[in-house]
Amino acid sequence: MDLRKITTEIIGTAWLVLGGCGSAVIAAAFPNVGIGLLGVSFAFGLTVLTMAYSIGAVSGCHLNPAVTIGLAAAGRHPKGEVIPYIIAQLIGGVIGAGILYLIASGKPGFDVVTSGFAANGYAEHSPGGYSMMSGFITELIATAFFLYIILSATDKKAPAGFAPLAIGLSLTLIHLLTIPVTNTSVNPARSLGPALFVGGWALQQVWLFFVAPILGAVFGAIAYSVTVKDKEPESKLFKKPAEAST
Repeated sequence: MDLRKITTEIIGTAWLVLGGCGSAVIAAAFPNVGIGLLGVSFAFGLTVLTMAYSIGAVSGCHLNPAVTIGLAAAGRHPKGEVIPYIIAQLIGGVIGAGILYLIASGKPGFDVVTSGFAANGYAEHSPGGYSMMSGFITELIATAFFLYIILSATDKKAPAGFAPLAIGLSLTLIHLLTIPVTNTSVNPARSLGPALFVGGWALQQVWLFFVAPILGAVFGAIAYSVTVKDKEPESKLFKKPAEAST
């Protein structure tokens, strides 16, 4: 297992949680200039977009256990690397949440539990009061579409160089749609980090944000395999520029 891949997945996932959740915890509620739902949605999309261009050629820039599982299900990622990638992503998510906690706790009166710390939830912990079933369906369907877009945008038939844009913007769109329902996960690593710091209800509900995205990722991989995928397997999610023309 290439240590560079593991390291970049840790760094990239930490950046996703810090940038995305940090925008919700720190910037969204800032007096007079809060960025709101639109700003938080773009923040999550931009974290993936920037990292895809930065580390895509090294690790594939998964940053998400559901993405890794979906890619493996579609034959686009070595099955022997699935567990190391997932461990790295979960570690990165916790590191990102830890950095965010250190920053946010520097404000007088900050309370990680009261703030919610951008944790994902359903029922009384859903931003819009949506039920567990609504949250499960939302996370499953959103992740299925996310994987379908990732796999299709990085397919060898797709225009070279534009995949990070499609993936980042799709994540932005997903957040615009689903923040009111679950605070948007589609990523177990993104959910675990904040939940560990909030504890209590967040840890009790975090199971949904593992199960639904993983199932959704598999469904997205199946849809891609049926509708887009050629018979010849592809070994990398993002190719280096020198390889793109071969």
